[in-house]
Amino acid sequence: MIQVPSLILDVEKCKKNIKDMALKAQKHELVFRPHFKTHQSLEIGRWFKEYNVNAITVSSLEMAAYFATEWDDITVAFPTNILEIERINSLAKKIELNLLVESVETIQYLSENLIGIVGFFIKIDAGYHRTGLEPIKTDTINEILKISTASEKLYFKGFLAHSGHTYKCNNKSDVLKIHKECIHVLRNLKERYIIEFPDIIASLGDTPSCSIADNFDGVDEIRPGNFVFYDLTQNRIGSNTIDQISVVMACPIVAIHEDRNELVIYGGGVHFSKERLENEEEGTIYGRIVERKGNIWGDVVDEMYIKSLSQEHGIVSVPNHKIKSYAVGDYLLALPIHSCMTANLMKRYKVENGMDILMMNS
Repeated sequence: MIQVPSLILDVEKCKKNIKDMALKAQKHELVFRPHFKTHQSLEIGRWFKEYNVNAITVSSLEMAAYFATEWDDITVAFPTNILEIERINSLAKKIELNLLVESVETIQYLSENLIGIVGFFIKIDAGYHRTGLEPIKTDTINEILKISTASEKLYFKGFLAHSGHTYKCNNKSDVLKIHKECIHVLRNLKERYIIEFPDIIASLGDTPSCSIADNFDGVDEIRPGNFVFYDLTQNRIGSNTIDQISVVMACPIVAIHEDRNELVIYGGGVHFSKERLENEEEGTIYGRIVERKGNIWGDVVDEMYIKSLSQEHGIVSVPNHKIKSYAVGDYLLALPIHSCMTANLMKRYKVENGMDILMMNS
């Protein structure tokens, strides 16, 4: 029974998303190292093992420690924070740990302070401009490799990139253009260094590219994460259909304002985050309402969307002819704009049998 804002998971849809991506990786002969920052759940993580997934990606050392109870090959896809050297050394004793490096200072510190053996990728900026080395900075790459080669504690895994700028795309063709550019960058770097380091790989992450593209020539590994749930942002890009979104927020209706054609729901920024989409017709959208169908959900309800969020409140725009269909004490189902952020805030999932699937720190 829904009493407070709750994140509902359609297990069947979620498992199908996992299956489809695993089979795609297999088709293209790619290592499938899924990013677990989206679901952050040991139980959901186990569903990947049905498809022989034996290595994962996470976004923090804390998350690596959580999943290290069941996974022994983990890449932390975030620039190494040298202040966490004790945790790095602790994890390196238990699992095969891979870190991201993009500076001489970081690799030097690791070479001097690591106790166990750690793998590392050089993080490459393939156009997103969030972080990473520009591919033309081969002098820095060479210095990083010189220091690591002299160390018995470090081994070079290859080059890693995240094309996060695909999230700003509005169509598949733009995603494919970025994807092609990223592959070109990674392939060129790999070809430049593979004679000296014959085992290096090129690792690519981002759900839009991994969902839409069919050419991965030169890439060895993919690391998508959001695909496990998908969301409205991915739908806008063209990564998924509405039917593939496997999570929905259930929010109680706490007030109705017929004169404004608005419902007030218990569900605000602390539940959804304040991620949003914009369009000319509706303005700002923080979520779309879907039909309730028993314990699951159906199609998007036309002209119904969350128009604003404060900390606990959500304001839902309702067509005039539908406003009388709702009552205080009922609840609405809303698809999230960004499922990763929503899941991180909610910390647990409700499933069809009424049980909860817990996340780390829940």
